[in-house]
Amino acid sequence: MNTKYRSLSGTIFDVSNYILLSIIGIVAVLPFIYVVAGSFASDTELTQRAVFLIPKTFTLSAYQFIFSTDTILKSIWVSLYVTILGTMVNLFFTVTMAYALSKRGLMGRNTVLNMIVFSMLFGGGLIPTYIVIRELHMIDTYWALMIPGAISAFNLIIVKNFFQELPQELEEAAKIDGCTELGLLWRIVLPLSMPVLATFTLFYAVGHWNNFFSALLYLNDPAKWPLQVMLRQIVLLSQMAAGDMTTVDPQFVKQQEQSIKMAVIVVGTIPILLVYPFLQKHFAKGVLIGSVKG
Repeated sequence: MNTKYRSLSGTIFDVSNYILLSIIGIVAVLPFIYVVAGSFASDTELTQRAVFLIPKTFTLSAYQFIFSTDTILKSIWVSLYVTILGTMVNLFFTVTMAYALSKRGLMGRNTVLNMIVFSMLFGGGLIPTYIVIRELHMIDTYWALMIPGAISAFNLIIVKNFFQELPQELEEAAKIDGCTELGLLWRIVLPLSMPVLATFTLFYAVGHWNNFFSALLYLNDPAKWPLQVMLRQIVLLSQMAAGDMTTVDPQFVKQQEQSIKMAVIVVGTIPILLVYPFLQKHFAKGVLIGSVKG
């Protein structure tokens, strides 16, 4: 009787869980579906219908406009370039520094770790950072979007902890076979670190792809603006008046303003959605590994 009661209570709990999670999932997904539907609708329909999931009048005019202008296409390529190269810079510096700090016998290791933790709590601020970037002659260059945030202190500590948890016997065996420190990192450590590397690859890539504030501060040339800045211009200015957008018919932009905004949001979101499924299997494991031991 007790077993039946526990089985019934477990079933009720599971059903309640499924219902609750389904509701949360629907609430999270519906706004994105509305944006996708709105990108295929006309501005007239967007004005007349408050919320809809399927447009009555299907049109590709917003997407035709986006991909017919060089400015938005250039901004997409800029975002891809900054995201790919910036993520590679992040991973290179994070992995190399974390690997060195994972060696307990490293001279000055604790001092460096204390400085890293200090940087998590205190920062120089916007103006000092801008002055440093200006003095390094990185204003109006893509390096200004990559170098200042090359290492995330939080990510560095987790990767360092992960490296410390790897069996020391592997390192000793590799050194007996004549493997150098660089060879040990490349041939032994990195292949065993795919879960954590995949996780922070996604973190860094999403950060670069969604970053617009740094580009707004450090890039003066509109031709170098990434997609997120162009999206901001569309949302705030209600017309595409940046770069070579003055050649675009302003009447068309005015008529299709809302659908163009939604179409740009969809275009800006799809690349990350395409990357995530390939890294999902490593995501949960990579976040948890290295987060307990110090």
